[in-house]
Amino acid sequence: MLDIETFDNLRGGNTVYKALAHPVAALHLEHLAERLRRIGPVAVYDPHGIFAPLRVLAPEFPVDQVYVDDVLAVGSDRAGFKARAIVDLVKSPARAVLITAFDAERHAARLCDFVPEGTEVVTLDAVRLPDTLLTNRHRYLDPINFATNFVFFRDDDRMGTRLVTANYWSGYGAVQIRIWCRLFDQEGTVIAEFEQQIGGRPGSIVIDSAEIRRAHNLMPFTGQLFIHAIGVAGHDIVKYALDTYAHDESGSLSCTHDANAWPSERFAGLPAPRNDERVILWLQNSHAKLIPAGAISLDRMGREQPVSLGEEIPAFSTRELDVTELLPDVHWPAQIELRSGRHVVRPRYEVQRAGRTRIAHVNVERSDLKADPAIASLSPLLGRGYLLPFPILPRRQFTSVALPTPMARDQQSLPVRLDIFTPDGVQVGQKFIGNLPRDHACAVDIDDLLVGDLLLDGGHGEMVYDFTDGGEADGWLHGLFRYELRDGSHAAETSFGAHMFNMIMTYRNEPQSYAGPPPGLSTRLFLDLGTHEVESFCVLIYPASSSWRPFSETTMILYDRNGTVVAEQRLRIRCSGSEYVSPRRVYRQSDLSRAEGGYVLIRDLTCRLFGYHGKRAKGGAFSLDHMFGF
Repeated sequence: MLDIETFDNLRGGNTVYKALAHPVAALHLEHLAERLRRIGPVAVYDPHGIFAPLRVLAPEFPVDQVYVDDVLAVGSDRAGFKARAIVDLVKSPARAVLITAFDAERHAARLCDFVPEGTEVVTLDAVRLPDTLLTNRHRYLDPINFATNFVFFRDDDRMGTRLVTANYWSGYGAVQIRIWCRLFDQEGTVIAEFEQQIGGRPGSIVIDSAEIRRAHNLMPFTGQLFIHAIGVAGHDIVKYALDTYAHDESGSLSCTHDANAWPSERFAGLPAPRNDERVILWLQNSHAKLIPAGAISLDRMGREQPVSLGEEIPAFSTRELDVTELLPDVHWPAQIELRSGRHVVRPRYEVQRAGRTRIAHVNVERSDLKADPAIASLSPLLGRGYLLPFPILPRRQFTSVALPTPMARDQQSLPVRLDIFTPDGVQVGQKFIGNLPRDHACAVDIDDLLVGDLLLDGGHGEMVYDFTDGGEADGWLHGLFRYELRDGSHAAETSFGAHMFNMIMTYRNEPQSYAGPPPGLSTRLFLDLGTHEVESFCVLIYPASSSWRPFSETTMILYDRNGTVVAEQRLRIRCSGSEYVSPRRVYRQSDLSRAEGGYVLIRDLTCRLFGYHGKRAKGGAFSLDHMFGF
């Protein structure tokens, strides 16, 4: 496993990691390592603890000793070296000193009296990105300089991909945005680089694989797109929705929420295949260093018998892995755990069945969480506590299945039940699933909970903790939700985790908001408009852990591609209720024509809504995944 810090829920993302792992910086690191190898042994001065991730992500170069200025750090381990006091640097036989810091002029000036005569001084400013890729040129490790993400990107004779998002940074004061992109093919080779000028208005951003392929005269490809937003404000993550659509006649259609921008030790929520399916995991190396053979493995969730992939994955390349290569005897509704060793950003998986393909993503499995005994006896002031809302699609056409998914390394039990609500907020069903073990294979078909004509037009469910049979909870309750047309021709699935919703009391960092500290009592959600051929829709859910306002006060703001408001519509959703929303049914056709290429911003200042977005095409194909907010 890579010994790097990428992200934790207390401190957020590690900017040092992003600064060293950026593809442009990775090339500079190659040149720096080559230069240091030519000079000879290197003394490292490590004032900020950057040497450890540098040692992991940079090519090898000869190191003599590591020095620190913190008295309490003397003798500590720094990537396998015992740290020495900086005052001893003058005795070093090294021919170069590497200062592992950015904006390091002051460090270099202070060091001059301790550097042996004739020794060259080098700093990490040698691997800085060019100023043209920086938002804040005066403070290099400002997180806003690394608003980046990876995208599963594909265009061949069968499938294409389309990234859609909005310039949400303009709402935080950004005035001139550029999107810089580098496209890698399946072998990790750079096949295209390009920029988009976005400007300072809240317009839409679209990157379509077919257009990129034509513009750069590319052969068919499956790889990853690295995107870097420059000039941004407010958010240092590039959020997006990604459609995967069919070029052929298969009718395949999928959408996935943005990839989490941080590599993780493990991922979970990968479904095992049914007997009539293939499940393909797309492993995409997020670094400029190859993934060694044996560093990636799959395990039946809870089995603790991981099976390793016995081959290397080169830098930035993509490996198509049929999960049955490693786990031939594991089948739905069992789940698969990916032990990725922090080599990959949250991967996509592809389910192939009956000539159609659907794509979804796995989720980060937390390694820092322990059971929280307080959750089982939370104050009544917190009401129903943690809720995981999910849509129940109209039962005339669809089946809806819920699968609780362990999403923390130390999570050994899942005490859960399902509560079922009509669109107007009336609870009509409840199912105690049990205190499930980590290795459970228990998927609940919503049809088994309801009788007669209930929810023929849809509704929603909420997965909640229930300690009737004991068990432990950590607040990281997750589930996978699978939807299928009743004729079996197409399916979609999505996964997400629980939060506390819509109450004035707070617990730890709940209720969360899309911006600002808890309690999170507002909504800002993005909905793509779709195309002439494919209708966009969303399911908006108003969950409440405790008693809150009886109705939402929701505004649906229609923007054109340039960020101009075309129309607004009001929407009221009853507390604990839901609403199926399609722009084609909400707005006049004349307004939709003016807004072509734009999007809908779903805004509410009175409550936090949770949403799922999707597309519907002729022939029955559809997609569904959770929405993103900003």
